[in-house]
Amino acid sequence: MKLGLARGLAQGSGSMIARLCLPLGWVLATAGYYGPWIAHETAALTLTGSDMGEFVKFLPGVSDGSLQVMRQLFYLPPVAVVLSVALLVGNRSLHYSLLLRVVALVLSLALSVQLLPPAWSPSSLMTAEFRLQPIALGLCWLALAGFWLLGRLPLRMTALLSSALTVLAGVLSAWQMLAVKSAIDTVYGTPPSVGWGCFVCLVGLTVLTAAGIALALLAPPHHTTTRHK
Repeated sequence: MKLGLARGLAQGSGSMIARLCLPLGWVLATAGYYGPWIAHETAALTLTGSDMGEFVKFLPGVSDGSLQVMRQLFYLPPVAVVLSVALLVGNRSLHYSLLLRVVALVLSLALSVQLLPPAWSPSSLMTAEFRLQPIALGLCWLALAGFWLLGRLPLRMTALLSSALTVLAGVLSAWQMLAVKSAIDTVYGTPPSVGWGCFVCLVGLTVLTAAGIALALLAPPHHTTTRHK
């Protein structure tokens, strides 16, 4: 009996820590994406996370085809954060306050706009170069609008899905960053350092991945109730 009580207390404290880590991860990943990924003493040469997706297509190796780059991978962090919020902020098992839900949803909506290119028009978004970005944006908005419905799904399911999204976003964006760093060094002449924004964003995504896995492991079994006449 004592062993069962201790196990229950440990699971409860673990769930509480994971529950608190989710908003922390959302904030860190968002702040990091807005922060510098390429740091330079000249402000015009400092690149944020969203800048990376546009800047890399102008690198000499990319334009002549010698460097294979999927620039859309730099947009995965905001997509993963927004979808993580939509999946988990409304979950009844997490008991988030109304204020936190509203703040998280509003900030996620603002973050999703980073998927749009700096200068765009409806016709330009339909071109092959930008077509995936409005599709991802629409998916994010649809998920945010249905957060209350997603909150009715089993916590184990949504937590695992959130972790899958955040780990993919972290791994693929970091891999693409490493792939283009040498080309950026060549263009800048003096190799710039990787900015704090990149590291903070990756830490935030790691926190979200770990929190989602913990919640999935500690979540109680999902029971469905049926009524008998």
